Amino acid sequence: MTIKLIAIGKTDNKQLISLIDDYKKRLGFYIKFILEIIPDIKNSKNLSEFQQKEKEGELILSKLNNTDVLILLDENGKQLHSVGFSSYLQKHMNTGIKQLVFVIGGPYGFSEEIYKKANGKIALSKMTFSHQMIRLFFIEQLYRGFTILKNEPYHHR
Repeated sequence: MTIKLIAIGKTDNKQLISLIDDYKKRLGFYIKFILEIIPDIKNSKNLSEFQQKEKEGELILSKLNNTDVLILLDENGKQLHSVGFSSYLQKHMNTGIKQLVFVIGGPYGFSEEIYKKANGKIALSKMTFSHQMIRLFFIEQLYRGFTILKNEPYHHR
């Protein structure tokens, strides 16, 4: 199985990029992981919130295969603790799917079309974080999830 994280907009903070790269490398020991960045929408200041979500939605849909399982990182999604998230990952791996895709939306969330296509929603917290930081937090939780599944000492129970 491959896990893909799709995110809107680049990260320009060198420290965050370095940390993200570190966890991406660590994840490579457990699973094939892809981080796909969709560039920010050009002239978004001239677009309504609805138009921006629609354009981002089209770009997200263009990155998906028909067989992908799509999970949105959404503030209204199900909250899981780290052990629960590792079980969530294991359940998906057990189904034999080819690719599990998680998406971090743009500043206004997701279009209706994306919500309709989604197979589930997860919230990382009730707090709001920058889109750049969510990437790091999510990739770290993926890594933590796999160390939990392998009974490795990274996660202290």
